[in-house]
Amino acid sequence: MTTGLTPPRSETRNADAAELAKFSSVAHRWWDPESEMFGPLHRLNPLRLEWIDRVAGGIDGRRVVDVGCGGGILSEAMAGRGARVLGIDLGDKALGVAKLHKLESGARVDYRLVAAEALAAEAPGAYDVVTCMELLEHVPDPESTVAACGALLRPGGTAVFSTINRNPKAYLMAIIGAEYVLQLLPRGTHDYARFIRPAQLAAWARKADLAPLEISGVAYNPLTKSFRLESSADVNYMMAFTRHGG
Repeated sequence: MTTGLTPPRSETRNADAAELAKFSSVAHRWWDPESEMFGPLHRLNPLRLEWIDRVAGGIDGRRVVDVGCGGGILSEAMAGRGARVLGIDLGDKALGVAKLHKLESGARVDYRLVAAEALAAEAPGAYDVVTCMELLEHVPDPESTVAACGALLRPGGTAVFSTINRNPKAYLMAIIGAEYVLQLLPRGTHDYARFIRPAQLAAWARKADLAPLEISGVAYNPLTKSFRLESSADVNYMMAFTRHGG
């Protein structure tokens, strides 16, 4: 039986050993809202959860896969909205933290150590919503990840990505400002060469048979330590797509 879905280009392990090691070394801090690495994610999480819920037309009762789930911050939040969530990652230490926190919180989330490409080959078109947040700029082949996310999605479903634009402003704000001046993140968290322009992400999505739904910029206020949505996608941004055929 054919599904008509576009398969990911590769089913190999699409991961950077150095990136995995970097996040593994601080994995025990995933659920610390004051940690240097993950504190911003905790502050950002309510905003991105609301955006995902809205652009997907509600996630209550929907089957969701959170690609690159890390310690499970977003996965647990989506489960709290009634979604049936599978979090996947290639960092075993981060997944270990996610599973331990699940035992404490009682969140109804499943976790697997599996690549998006491998899961897409195993369960094409199985999910109503696919989220891939703050991951694309950390993998060696982001196009392959986008293709896998598209293949995981059922026709009419919603895929949501977040990443960082590549331009001089993004370099100044996301690296010089966030890592060196404001010290919101540890130095070396991001590599400018891996930042992704919205046009690039949209082109990869088209190849994966995904049609654009919406784009929103995300801005940070260092005085209030809070995030907000904005029209400019010059630095951090989220993009939502739907699979054709719905």
